[in-house]
Amino acid sequence: MKFKTTFVFFSIIALIGVAAIPLAQNADAESLIPLWIKNNAGWWADGSIDDTTFLTGIEFLVKNEIINVSSESKSIDVDKITIGLIPVEKANELTSNAQALEEFIEKKIGVDVEIVIPTNYETIIEGMRFGHIDAAFMDTGPAWITHQRTGAEVVLAELVEGKVNYQATVWTLVDNDSINSLEDTIGKRVAFTSITGSSGFVRPMGTLVTEGYIDIEGDDIVALYSALENNFESYTFTGGYKTALKLLLEGKVDVAFGSDIAPKKYLDLNDQAKLRPVTTIGSVPSHVFIVNANMSESTKDVLVDALIELNYDENNSILMNLYGAEALVPTTTTMHIGDFGTYIDVLTGLDQLIIDKYNKSK
Repeated sequence: MKFKTTFVFFSIIALIGVAAIPLAQNADAESLIPLWIKNNAGWWADGSIDDTTFLTGIEFLVKNEIINVSSESKSIDVDKITIGLIPVEKANELTSNAQALEEFIEKKIGVDVEIVIPTNYETIIEGMRFGHIDAAFMDTGPAWITHQRTGAEVVLAELVEGKVNYQATVWTLVDNDSINSLEDTIGKRVAFTSITGSSGFVRPMGTLVTEGYIDIEGDDIVALYSALENNFESYTFTGGYKTALKLLLEGKVDVAFGSDIAPKKYLDLNDQAKLRPVTTIGSVPSHVFIVNANMSESTKDVLVDALIELNYDENNSILMNLYGAEALVPTTTTMHIGDFGTYIDVLTGLDQLIIDKYNKSK
């Protein structure tokens, strides 16, 4: 059995980050991981050094107890674990894949596992709050809201196309030289993807607010809409990356907000050549696996260890068939979602819209 290369790399980086967190309280915390180790990680990722050289650095971290690889036995202290899945429109198609996951986890941890596929995130959040749901796969926005409302913690992040995030980007036409930064979009005609879109609204609008370029006067969704009206010549929610980019190409807007790979994914080469990225705003985290705040450390460890085995070649199809993720890598709420959660917080009234977005019963 062997891990995919991309998983190994991100697991090591995540492990370094998680191991260093308790030490961050010390004044010398930043010096614990030598610069040459950090450089080695980057050089190994781009193929500049071989596996042996990189692993020498990891051995250094283990020997100096910067990474804890204790082999102490782990035990599970519950008789059953209930796991929620992201609500989807075609839940029936997810059922067989969920069954495969359920059987796999049961075999690994030795207790009854039930996987539920609710029609909305409110069910998962309330289930977490009252102890009826122990863990769940979630999109980033709902995961942050669940963390805020219940104290649940992210323990794993999905790896997709070798990354645990993608980049929110500002796009304009090549011949438009009036827009050269995110703040230059103020007063312009802009196209967002949707009001709950992570890279197409939450990250750009949240950044404009947190950096003081836009003020929201109020504490509800009406105030958010008012801020949009007051700060842009016009704004539209297109429903997706492709439509936003098409409006830009047609000259109906000056700016389209979206991801760094959207033009390549949705446009032909001729249209791609007509656009330029103004700036990359920042990362948008991938989907996560989050656990109930009341789950014991021992049970959490057993469950996480079992899920990480989905990264092995012989088990990986279970994970791929579920949501298309390549692997699951260890992380924490702060490490993975971090600042992105603050953008949700400052956009007043948005949290409920994010939850409602996934309510398939409506």
